[in-house]
Amino acid sequence: MSVTSRYREAWEGFWREAPDEEGAVFWDAEPALTVARHLALFEPHLADPWLPLVDLGCGNGTQTRFLADRFPHVLGVDLSAAALDRARAADPAGQAAYRRMDAVDEAGTRALHAELGDANVYMRGVLHQCEPDDRQALADAVATVVGDRGRAFLVEPSEAAGAVLRGLAAGPAGPPPKLAPVLRHGIAPGAVADAAVSGFLTAAGLTVLASGTLPLATTEHGPDGTRIELPSLWCVTGRAVR
Repeated sequence: MSVTSRYREAWEGFWREAPDEEGAVFWDAEPALTVARHLALFEPHLADPWLPLVDLGCGNGTQTRFLADRFPHVLGVDLSAAALDRARAADPAGQAAYRRMDAVDEAGTRALHAELGDANVYMRGVLHQCEPDDRQALADAVATVVGDRGRAFLVEPSEAAGAVLRGLAAGPAGPPPKLAPVLRHGIAPGAVADAAVSGFLTAAGLTVLASGTLPLATTEHGPDGTRIELPSLWCVTGRAVR
């Protein structure tokens, strides 16, 4: 199984056209407002912090570089070659490694696990915007990569975030400048029921070890200058502790 060509081309087109300036991409908020907050929730649940860490859906690597300052071996994985070109260009010292991979390709994820062994996974906002038929395969991929000892941190916009995004898109002036390219390339966030996230993980053989809610920062601001934050759900998952 692999993602559709439409989905792959949408991401390539988005990243080829996205501005290079820091903070120009809607979800690419600075790490202090994103991955740093997530690590505070993730780290207490790591069975082995020395395992490799995979940033699944790393995009242009902003969060990956932050993770590479804190873990000994970090691999950023993404579907888009254009995104990875940006990630490598922004990381000339090679703090992290980067690799193009289709995460719903079962053979590819098995090969990655064979190479790395069990790994910890960080995944931000990937499940909710992938195509519905790929969501279970993505959860299965997370289960393959973490193996028996790894843990995964997932954060996804909640159902309530859909209303926020729809309101932004339907404003009198149209979508805000940083949201408009996302919609134009056909990668508008999909609606995933809050309860469905844990269902995908359970079906993949994983157990939700901790969960909660947290505002998810974007780089966009409203007319009053306030940063737009999306309601989100987070969870830590892994094999059940015996």
